Amino acid sequence: MKSDFTMTSEQVQVDVPVTVFHVRGWLDAQSEEQLLGAARIAHDEGARYLLIDMSDLDTLTSAGIRAIQKVYQMYTPKEDHMKVAHLKLCNAPPQIYNVLGITGFLQNVPMYESMSAALETFGRD
Repeated sequence: MKSDFTMTSEQVQVDVPVTVFHVRGWLDAQSEEQLLGAARIAHDEGARYLLIDMSDLDTLTSAGIRAIQKVYQMYTPKEDHMKVAHLKLCNAPPQIYNVLGITGFLQNVPMYESMSAALETFGRD
């Protein structure tokens, strides 16, 4: 298995505009800043809703979880904390889903089985 991390993004218009990151490879200490940098740039350009598609993610380490937590904090205004999910996840392979579940991460960030299921919830929660 390769440890390379790549990421692409797209804009999807549902009830609100959503930026979608498609991540591939290993989200770890070497790739943490790549995810954070892309999230910062998108946020600075006006993105307020973010979906991370994990269908091609092979490995998620504690550094990767830390990166997603920082993205969550960046996209979630304090007044919306626990009310509106500005960051959502989808398509996690079983091993990634288990890691997120064990850490308690999914208590704050919703996970969906498909990109379409996640997208239809933006702007409605």
